[in-house]
Amino acid sequence: MTPSADLSQTMDRILNTAADNLRVAKILVQLGLDPNNVTYDAIFNRLLEIFLANITLANMFALIGAIFFVATLLTQTMVPLRVANMIGCAFFAAFGALAGSITTFFLYLLMVPINAYRLRQMLNLVKKARTATQGDTSMEWLKPFMTERKYRKGDVLFKKDEVADEMFMTLTGMFLVKEINVELPPGRLMGELGFLSPDNKRTATVECIEDGHVLTITYEKLLEIYFQNPQFGYYFLVLTSHRLLENIGRLEDIVAQNRIAQASAAASDPEIMKNTKQK
Repeated sequence: MTPSADLSQTMDRILNTAADNLRVAKILVQLGLDPNNVTYDAIFNRLLEIFLANITLANMFALIGAIFFVATLLTQTMVPLRVANMIGCAFFAAFGALAGSITTFFLYLLMVPINAYRLRQMLNLVKKARTATQGDTSMEWLKPFMTERKYRKGDVLFKKDEVADEMFMTLTGMFLVKEINVELPPGRLMGELGFLSPDNKRTATVECIEDGHVLTITYEKLLEIYFQNPQFGYYFLVLTSHRLLENIGRLEDIVAQNRIAQASAAASDPEIMKNTKQK
């Protein structure tokens, strides 16, 4: 006797035992099965009949929509998730229209433009981030995700070594990085290095020296955008690296200017020149 025959007989015995239960018998009758003759083949054939009897265009649309909704659960990044969700909603809307369910139709139909808007927003974010890496480092493409805040002259936005939890972009006014005595005009980014540092500590103190407005975004929100789209994360790292290199270049210029000033002072004062040679 083959293993498949043994399995079939075992399944038949289990089904016959279950059929002896009155509750199970009622369920079998509702499914169109004979409680006195329940076999594995009978159940398979009945399910096949139900499946074939319910193959309609509306149900096929619903099945395809369900497949795309399952795909959204398996998708790890936001852009393909939005695309799969839009396709799934479109098929479910078609199912609602063909099945005559107005509620289902309008529910999923409204979800299509919502997902399309979010998809467009994310694609624009990535596109502008890519453009920024090619020369435009204004980071204005982050504005839709930021909130506005006002500061007055003398206000300290943050201090060096404080724990950081948000990033800033200047809109109006002037702000001073006290450690390096550099003024930040409108359109500049502040506090991005705290997002990348292991302990999220501020690397400098920034004070408002002229009333102005800034836009802020929390690191939590920035991290959410970062992980929703790895491509955006890459471009953000390129941009912040560019900012860091700018700061290094600025410090190098300051050091070079100080050396030139010291050399000029030494050249104009013989006593300083003498002390310099002795050193």
